[in-house]
Amino acid sequence: MKPLPLLFALLVGAFAALPARAADSTAAQDWSLSADGAYVLDHRAGLAWPRCVEGMQWTGTNCTGKPLLLDRAEATALATERWKAEGVGWRIPRAAELQRLVDKSLSPPGLNPQMFPSAPGQWHWSATANVNAPSVNQYTYGNIAQSRAGDGARQAAMINGWAVNLSTGEARGDAARASKLPVRLVRPMP
Repeated sequence: MKPLPLLFALLVGAFAALPARAADSTAAQDWSLSADGAYVLDHRAGLAWPRCVEGMQWTGTNCTGKPLLLDRAEATALATERWKAEGVGWRIPRAAELQRLVDKSLSPPGLNPQMFPSAPGQWHWSATANVNAPSVNQYTYGNIAQSRAGDGARQAAMINGWAVNLSTGEARGDAARASKLPVRLVRPMP
């Protein structure tokens, strides 16, 4: 009779481990490399990420060169130019999309060096806009008397943008739009 409880305990332990393994394999299936190795494919989001930031070139094994440091307007213009030149929907990624690239299981966290070799782990531009600014009636006496046409959050959104630190996954909406930051454009999966 003793072998039966032992067998039962082993089976329960094996089945308990299955969901964790399935979750791990699902997460691994979310990401792959393109056939030419130049892109990291995010199957869950349907996105293709270049393995190198703008300004660096993929050699087939590594990224070489120096990252292009652009202000927010230059980054937006670069995405538009690439879209027009290549006919592919290149864009600046949203903050949540960039945060998804950060592998928190690494010590220290950051971009997976096998997927994104030589990646600068610093603040990168995102396309996220501050959408939480409340609307203000510019004709309200208090706003006219104080020479306000909007609130501070809306005015700050005009001079600041959102950036994501690819070493930590932190996102902030107070990056001056004139700041020179790296850009990692994204496109739909082919």
